[in-house]
Amino acid sequence: MQYAKQIIIAGFVLLLFAAPVLAQPQKVVADRIAGIVGDQIILLSDIKNSIADIARQGGTVPPNAECLIMEQALISKVLMIQAQKDSLPVTDEEVEAELDQKIRYYINQLGSQEALEEMAGKTVYQIKDDARESVKEQKLGGAMQRKIVDNVRMTPVEVQAFFDRIPTDSLPFYESELEICQIISYPKASRDIEQYVFGEMVKYKQQIESKVISFDQLAKQVTEDPGSKDRGGQYQINRNEKSWDPIFMSTAFRLKEGEISAPVKSKFGYHIIQMVQRNGDDAIVRHILRMPPITDDELNEAKGKLDTIRSKIIAGTLGFNEAASKHSDDEAAKFAGPCITDRDGSTYVTIDQLDKEMVGMLSKMKVGDISQPTNFIGDQGKKGVRIVFLKSRSEPHRMNMRDDYSKISQFALEEKKGKILDKWLSEKVPTYYIMVEDSMVQECPKVAKYATDKKSF
Repeated sequence: MQYAKQIIIAGFVLLLFAAPVLAQPQKVVADRIAGIVGDQIILLSDIKNSIADIARQGGTVPPNAECLIMEQALISKVLMIQAQKDSLPVTDEEVEAELDQKIRYYINQLGSQEALEEMAGKTVYQIKDDARESVKEQKLGGAMQRKIVDNVRMTPVEVQAFFDRIPTDSLPFYESELEICQIISYPKASRDIEQYVFGEMVKYKQQIESKVISFDQLAKQVTEDPGSKDRGGQYQINRNEKSWDPIFMSTAFRLKEGEISAPVKSKFGYHIIQMVQRNGDDAIVRHILRMPPITDDELNEAKGKLDTIRSKIIAGTLGFNEAASKHSDDEAAKFAGPCITDRDGSTYVTIDQLDKEMVGMLSKMKVGDISQPTNFIGDQGKKGVRIVFLKSRSEPHRMNMRDDYSKISQFALEEKKGKILDKWLSEKVPTYYIMVEDSMVQECPKVAKYATDKKSF
């Protein structure tokens, strides 16, 4: 049985099955039980809702989707029950945090809580109630899977053997990848400009409170936050989200509904914030952002500081990573290091993942070069200065052990984990009471192999 293979290549299906958040209510003539694992049942409606969710989110629904999801459901139940037997810790707080994260994801995708509730045909609280047990099952199953494979390791001999089994004409082709590190300086505006912008924000607050103009109308006119300008400065936020500036969050959650804050300064600039609606740790707020403009004088001063740092690095008296940790205004550099990463956290990036100014700079650099301090525009349109270190650059190539050992090692590790998980499941599945509905047995031959009780229903 290809238990582990199905889990690894179709994990996203299990995620959707575990939390059919967007499944819309529909009239069901007669729902039925599709399978039983121990005392756990799998409903046909759950499987169909998961397929509908895949389609609704723009995914490709394979012809055998019903069979594939049924397999995932059976495996999920086995992993969950074994996790409970082994007393693996999954707390209610972890489940609630996962639910909140899923809800925030869908809200961000759809634009508002109201849009989510309209699409789902139920309130956020009902969505969470409906998904709570499934999310707990998902987390228990994940904990069990980690227990089975977390200690799996690869030796260089195993990595080489894995690579040798790949047919030469099947080796993937990789575009050029680069490792790029940077030290960033965001200069501060002059005191006079800061005071001027602060005064402007005070006037905005007065205009809104005197009803000369509404908050959302003024935000559409003057805010410098492109992410919320079209929405009149509106965001849906959660107190526990770490991506927001802490000063912005603490100010927002001190406000009463309808109240507008005094101007406050965050790392992005000055804000005035209005609390529109609050429900516990969730809130809808509006804000207006103004960024004190940076002049050439401030930029030139920042260039001078980075030029001094660059000279010390080239002279060997200061390491690049140490310099970034001490002097970079890039917050990520202080925790994850100064190198640019992709969405998966890898420090190897392709040219299409970089901004145009960076691409132009790198075209004139060799591996090992450190650029002169150069102006650039960062997040939220902030003006800054940076020096860039081109750490490595691979040529376009077919996969090989010299250039791609870390990738090959990871692929080999996943295969080894899959085999171990497959062996564990092949031993465990027969010890569970599993029944599969008769039509599922007939339509899905692979599913039939899971049934330990050959009586159908």
